[in-house]
Amino acid sequence: MAGALACALALALAGCGVVTTKEDRKYAEKLADTYYPGVLRVIETHTLVPHASGSEIVFAMNDNPDAVVRMRVNADAGTCNTHDCRGVMDEAVKRGRREAAALRVLVDAFRRCGHEVIAVDPSTGAPWIAASPTNATVSALLKEVGSCARRWKEAAGGTNGAEVRGASVNLVSPSVARGRPAGRKSQPTAMRLSATPLLGALSSHAYYVAGYTATDGHVDPSSGSARIVPPFEERQKFAAAVHGAVKDRLRTAHPRVQVSDYDGVWVLEPGTVDRLTGYVLYCEEPDGEKSCLGDRAVLVTTDPDGKPVGELRHVGKVREGRGPLRLPPM
Repeated sequence: MAGALACALALALAGCGVVTTKEDRKYAEKLADTYYPGVLRVIETHTLVPHASGSEIVFAMNDNPDAVVRMRVNADAGTCNTHDCRGVMDEAVKRGRREAAALRVLVDAFRRCGHEVIAVDPSTGAPWIAASPTNATVSALLKEVGSCARRWKEAAGGTNGAEVRGASVNLVSPSVARGRPAGRKSQPTAMRLSATPLLGALSSHAYYVAGYTATDGHVDPSSGSARIVPPFEERQKFAAAVHGAVKDRLRTAHPRVQVSDYDGVWVLEPGTVDRLTGYVLYCEEPDGEKSCLGDRAVLVTTDPDGKPVGELRHVGKVREGRGPLRLPPM
């Protein structure tokens, strides 16, 4: 009875949990016909929470196959993102065109280097390419990809004018790249290359992130370093192996040692893909807390299974009490 009453009330207010974007979509289509006739077409709608704030409307542009335009529309209020819709739509269209132009620069720069951009991380802008480095090829590959990144950033300077501080590129196995979901060709390029199923498929296997610094506003290809990003379960297994091995070694000098759960970045040793270096934090004595944050650190080089190779390099104090962590550069 209580559930029935609750549902009856919800039906009166919002359809008992069933929300629709139908009216917002109609309103968005009307706006597109009014302000950008023949240019914008709605291709997706997404419910926002709470629904009272409207819906996210996704447009494609008939005159720009790479661009995607996103905006919030609230048909009930007659607003877009709580503002007048004309201005919001104008800004969304400008942003869509600007991002599409930047994407074309990125894709073209890497294509000229012989690499297809198969995806783009929407949060960082980093491209994904197919590459399989080995101990024999990793150094040359990092320089090659760094040259592509330099070309990309220099060309992009004409589209956004932002200061270049570095670049990163994701490298995924060619076999994983071949098995990726293709996406719909009807989608704008910007949407297709950042689709959640695509990024999920690429990141479901271990991949590398190649990072580069910039000198005098230009990406330095020789500054390249790489880190490996394994899937969650593999990362957990690796961390457990490293922490267990380090604890065994430290126990000789510190019988009551506790190793922190801290799991930071593991960087490939130069010229290798089977040697990783990272920090392990520990406490020489239990500090009375449930877990050890780690006030001391060792720098460890391991094989891909987490077995330390060589001696631990002691860094010393990296935290005072439960204060902020201060790790030196590797």
